[in-house]
Amino acid sequence: MTIGIDSYGGGDYHHTRRWLAVLASASLFADMHRWGEIGVNALQSATPIDTGLAQESWGYRITKDQYGPGIEWFNTDIEKGVNVIILIQYGHATGTGGYVQGRDIINPTIQPIFDKIIEDIGGRLSSG
Repeated sequence: MTIGIDSYGGGDYHHTRRWLAVLASASLFADMHRWGEIGVNALQSATPIDTGLAQESWGYRITKDQYGPGIEWFNTDIEKGVNVIILIQYGHATGTGGYVQGRDIINPTIQPIFDKIIEDIGGRLSSG
């Protein structure tokens, strides 16, 4: 009796090799840059405009660690030692004793990007 070692019950590593090839491909890294830009554009669109500095300060970098490639989005608008996006996201006290309620602009903006990435990569991994 033969016991299959891949999800299709075959006795070889065809599907595993294909999956690893997709993950290691240069096109995956090129797509990471495309998704990074899409995320930056979405985050810029969701950022409230006061001076425009926070909106224009979004960026991304491609990372790679033991788990594989990743995208890291960041905002470089720092005022008085504090990242302005953190103040917008979580709220903050005012200098006059008041409080400005936070607005979740990051999660609802970036989640659809994550969903598209997963759909795209999943489609490549499952295609023949």
